Amino acid sequence: MLTAMLPPQPRLDEAGAGAAPKRSSPVDAAAIDYSAFVVQLRAVVLPQALLSVFARIAQPNTTKPPRGIETCGILAGREVKGRLVVTHLVVPKQRAGPDHCEMTHEDELLDYCLGHGLITVGWIHTHPTQDCFMSSLDQHTHCGYQSMLPEAIAVVLAPCDAKSNYAVFRLTDDPATGSGLELIQRCELRGFHPHDAPFVIYERSSHCEWEPALSVVVHDMR
Repeated sequence: MLTAMLPPQPRLDEAGAGAAPKRSSPVDAAAIDYSAFVVQLRAVVLPQALLSVFARIAQPNTTKPPRGIETCGILAGREVKGRLVVTHLVVPKQRAGPDHCEMTHEDELLDYCLGHGLITVGWIHTHPTQDCFMSSLDQHTHCGYQSMLPEAIAVVLAPCDAKSNYAVFRLTDDPATGSGLELIQRCELRGFHPHDAPFVIYERSSHCEWEPALSVVVHDMR
């Protein structure tokens, strides 16, 4: 049987009264070492062919008149020697429009991943006519992935963005500078809406590696 550990009892003086508690020194916020609260991310290894493979799958939706519709996919894989290696691109059943995409039949995706011993490492989706960024809808979608797995990534393909036609993003989670992850977790708004914060809400992921020799298995559930 487990028993709770009791805290040390205060020393009694000769009169039987508890010893006077010691006064704590004021905390200097500037002296706090936030490094203890920052999660050390494992590297995420991505197949170099992933972008071209997914762009080809999404092409019919991307070019659909008049503005195209978004396409989304799930990035799944396994942990290998301390790194998260993406080996599978799963395209689930989904509903979408020019500026949004939503997965449906999540149970089918779960069954497939469990049956193949895969973990969900993140997701990928297109912006047919928009720039390469994370909308408020994207931020809320990714919040679910990153809340479950700190290394989770969001890959955005934006073929019409001349400056950056793809990027790998994640919500910020540094307690010293501000946490976009915590902000989105607390946000109860739905639809497109602004997220005003005095810090950066999301950033380009720096823990990803592209591997030319790594192949990707495609499973299209649509």
